[in-house]
Amino acid sequence: MSGKSVYSELQDNVSKPRFCKSLSLGQTWSSKSMRIIPEEFVRSAAGAFEHRVVFSVRWGNSWQLWLQRDKNGLFIMEEEDWDEFVSDNFLAPNDVLFFIHVDTMFIEVQIYKQRSHHLKEITSAPLEADPQAEVVTPVPQRSPLETPAYAPASASGAREVDDVVKNPEQYLSNPRNPFFVKTLGKKNDVLYVSHLVTGKYGLKYGPHYSTMHYLLPNERIEALTKIYGGCPCFSGWASICRKYKLKQGDSVVCELDRSGEGVVTAVRVHFVK
Repeated sequence: MSGKSVYSELQDNVSKPRFCKSLSLGQTWSSKSMRIIPEEFVRSAAGAFEHRVVFSVRWGNSWQLWLQRDKNGLFIMEEEDWDEFVSDNFLAPNDVLFFIHVDTMFIEVQIYKQRSHHLKEITSAPLEADPQAEVVTPVPQRSPLETPAYAPASASGAREVDDVVKNPEQYLSNPRNPFFVKTLGKKNDVLYVSHLVTGKYGLKYGPHYSTMHYLLPNERIEALTKIYGGCPCFSGWASICRKYKLKQGDSVVCELDRSGEGVVTAVRVHFVK
């Protein structure tokens, strides 16, 4: 599917505010214009953004990006946070990103990559840049209100997380427990649970700053549940990554234990062999 076809094919079901980003001639993903959240999008999602946003993608990873306002009142993502998102997803010149407002502070990002003159949505984490990515004229950007909705597409040709984590269910202590695969990025301050995982399993969480635990092979670590703008996450993740020498690109299986009321009380961290 060409870039133009992606836009025309996905014009239905545009009930949620959304916008897209792709490169024009002379731009890179590090250009300041790439970090600006369109004014029309902010207006259509009134009150949804203040100091930060959380991006989530199809495979469950999330990124927190702090916001600042420029002299014209436009929301701009912090350069370091945006560059981390770009780097973690190996964005190439012909990629196209669709940003969909899901909830307060919460944005789903759909990533389309160029494959032999066609754009295909990737549905699992690219673990390396595609050396065969072709540099052609970038597809034109559309206005935020014209940005299309989701349509199924096959995964990219890049190495993806499924190539690393075969049958993640095999790691679960209880096959009936909800789980997700976490692939580490550059910054791993807290462990986010994406809205996709929350919705899939109907997860509930304790109040802000309530106690939860990480369950590791030989220890139990107490941490806190935190809720930011309706987005759940768990503290203490950075220290676990340091202690167990987890680095960018590593993947773990996170199995969620729940109370009798269905509230997430613990995360069992399974290291992928």
